[in-house]
Amino acid sequence: MSAVMITRKVRKWEKLPGKNTFCCDGRVMMARQKGIFYLTLFLIVGTCSLFFAFECPYLAVHLSPAIPVFAVLLFLFVMAMLLRTSFSDPGVLPRALPEEANFIEMEIEAANGNVPSGQRPPPRIRNVQINNQIVKLKYCYTCKIFRPPRASHCSICDNCVDRFDHHCPWVGNCVGKRNYRYFYLFTLTLSLLTIYIFAFNIVHVVMRSVDSGFLKTLKETPGTVLEMLVCFFTLWSMVGLTGFHTYLISLNQTTNEDIKGSWSGKNRGQNPYSHKNIIKNCCEVLCGPTYPSVLDRRGLMREDSPAFAASEGPCSLDNPVAQTTKTTAPLIPNEHTPDDVKPSIAASAEKSPSPKEDQSPAPKIPPLASPETDVETSIAKNH
Repeated sequence: MSAVMITRKVRKWEKLPGKNTFCCDGRVMMARQKGIFYLTLFLIVGTCSLFFAFECPYLAVHLSPAIPVFAVLLFLFVMAMLLRTSFSDPGVLPRALPEEANFIEMEIEAANGNVPSGQRPPPRIRNVQINNQIVKLKYCYTCKIFRPPRASHCSICDNCVDRFDHHCPWVGNCVGKRNYRYFYLFTLTLSLLTIYIFAFNIVHVVMRSVDSGFLKTLKETPGTVLEMLVCFFTLWSMVGLTGFHTYLISLNQTTNEDIKGSWSGKNRGQNPYSHKNIIKNCCEVLCGPTYPSVLDRRGLMREDSPAFAASEGPCSLDNPVAQTTKTTAPLIPNEHTPDDVKPSIAASAEKSPSPKEDQSPAPKIPPLASPETDVETSIAKNH
């Protein structure tokens, strides 16, 4: 067996570390745990389907045809924001290459000096100044980089995410610098859609109860009852989540910073990223520029992979030469030869000369003289 290195081009997303899944040739990026995301899709699509099937026909006739139209538009916007949040790169930072990691290690060792054995080395941090305030950059032992300000390593996706907010299992992805605004718009519009459906469910039940009674209406519209239960328990969590993130946006703060108390407490400094103005903070988060992905998921890279080939005979490694064998023996038909091929084989056998005919006769060499042969020759002459 001989190994041959074959170079082929692959997409960079195929070799990216971390715990992510990719679809559509790297255009779609999600976490591996997507079970709750499918539950989110089922609840939204299922509830809206029941609303369009049971309430919208009645409300369009008795109230206004604009009710189902507005519900469809709101539903489409919610789905667009959900898929945009779930399928996009949240701001994953690329890991350091081996050469870069070695260079950073050399810098750290040179800065810390020789640490005595048994003594704990100092923490790997760097200090930068942002708006006249010192901010510490922590070293990530997994990605081998000093994380930028506000970045953090997600233990579920196993990636460092820029401006990391949190990992949301309901959308099946991290929420970070590149998809936070879409996440917020998703929570906001889903809260409005939940309130909208819940309110018109009540209107639908009340209008039917006037004619046929409340209990009879509930028996005739089981889909409406199911929608009201789902919306009732979903409403509080969605409205509360939207209010919490509205509070964070007004302060230009992330969920990760709020949980860790990075800018609160007696010994904590002020938030260096806040503009001290609610409108400016909201405009920066919701209306700021769209940042490009730094992963280049669909870029091409070369990969060398070994391929093993079987060698039929001994060959020289220094100067390999392809060996060929020429067969001069005539073809002889047997019982496995097809009938239509036998005449052609016989004709070729008659035309091809045999090896014995090609060989010229060897010249006759007289025998060497010996004493016995000389005596016999003289006796024959005398007689």
